[in-house]
Amino acid sequence: MSKYAEIAQAIRHQIKIGTYGPGAALPDQKTLAAHFHTSRMTLQKALDLLKTEGYIYGQQGAGTYVKYNAESLANMDVGVDQYVGTTELLGANHQLDSQIVHFQLRYPTETEQETLSLTQTQAVYDIVRARQVDGAPYSLEYTKMPVDLIPGVDEKVLTHSIYRYIEEQLGLHIGSAFRRIDARRSTEDDIKYLGNTASDPVLAVTNVVYLADGRPFEFSTTHQRYDKAHFSVFVPGRQHES
Repeated sequence: MSKYAEIAQAIRHQIKIGTYGPGAALPDQKTLAAHFHTSRMTLQKALDLLKTEGYIYGQQGAGTYVKYNAESLANMDVGVDQYVGTTELLGANHQLDSQIVHFQLRYPTETEQETLSLTQTQAVYDIVRARQVDGAPYSLEYTKMPVDLIPGVDEKVLTHSIYRYIEEQLGLHIGSAFRRIDARRSTEDDIKYLGNTASDPVLAVTNVVYLADGRPFEFSTTHQRYDKAHFSVFVPGRQHES
């Protein structure tokens, strides 16, 4: 994750927990830049991102303020453009457990070769994990990752956070993602691991996730229980000149 995105995420979190309430003024840019140990230019990019997302607004000569609907935006369940890992998404207030259903190394299919920019002899991890949150079934993840690009994945990594391993242990930075969402019928695995019935739908979220340098490192589909899947979209209003 880039520095400006990290700063935006930190300020977004402060809005969520009420450090900066609706209508509150943010500290001036010099103070914020010093706090985050960054340049004014990088800080400005973070603030511009938060303005685009609808969290804050600027008044010329008067500073930057939190919008009155910012707290509700910050507490949306999941944005459709959310591509952080489940561990980071849920935060420290929930217990996340991972059950490894399937884990092997194999050669990629033609679709996986095309999606992950691989040759037919470059191996992928084929991973299936059942995730539980606070002891209740949450999701079933089907993930493929290139072994060459993401080396060292083992059962210890899979029972914790893959994304945290990628960023903290491998020193790689996660960038953008492509996401498709559709409804599907429950499979036998959904019935077994999510507690669904045969007539229950699941929300299937297909992701292609890229590193900051543009290399694709994840091709996945996550099945979420119909009563656990919540996605929100923020549509910014028209920009008006002040």
